[in-house]
Amino acid sequence: MPTSMFALKLIFAFALPLVSALKFDIQAHPGSESAKQERCIRNFVAKDQLVVVTATVSGQKGDGQTLNMHIKDAVGNDYAHPRDVAGENRFAFTSHADSAFDVCFENILTANQAVMSPTRSIELDIDIGADAKDWSAIQAGEKLKPVEAELRRLSESAKEVVDEMDYLRTREMKLRDTNESTNERVKWFAIGTMGMLVALGVWQVVYLRAYFRSKHLI
Repeated sequence: MPTSMFALKLIFAFALPLVSALKFDIQAHPGSESAKQERCIRNFVAKDQLVVVTATVSGQKGDGQTLNMHIKDAVGNDYAHPRDVAGENRFAFTSHADSAFDVCFENILTANQAVMSPTRSIELDIDIGADAKDWSAIQAGEKLKPVEAELRRLSESAKEVVDEMDYLRTREMKLRDTNESTNERVKWFAIGTMGMLVALGVWQVVYLRAYFRSKHLI
């Protein structure tokens, strides 16, 4: 089972660069900026990995719409917050933690007059790790043959898969330890509760027996 899972991850990692970019439309809303109006795309990245976000936005500046971007992670790190973007935009950053990160878009209607179908089309491409590197530049700089450059890219992709599996294994061990510790605490809590109930029952019997004797009922 682990071997088949590893092979599946390898195939996924090697096929990932062939996946086309995500395309979607975002409707403009009137008013000011609001986090509730953002549309976000989430991905996961390991610590110290290179991430390149490429967003191609339709329209142009001054067309009555203002499209803002916000790249952030789940632990509070902000990587980019460009405003009024149009055309092709590329942002590169190195992750600060093992965490999910969001690429958010918000389209604000700024025109003073009515705009027919105020939407912007976005083509989003996110490259992580080995896929984020410029292998053409690496090949030219190190004078590598095309096959050598491709093998090197595949080697780094495979290493990333192995590192991710090690991270998942470590996380699974921590979760298992937490689960076992919780079960142990629950067991002792149940034993303590049972002991208190038994002691309370014994005390009630002794107390009631002494009370009935004092009243000469038994």
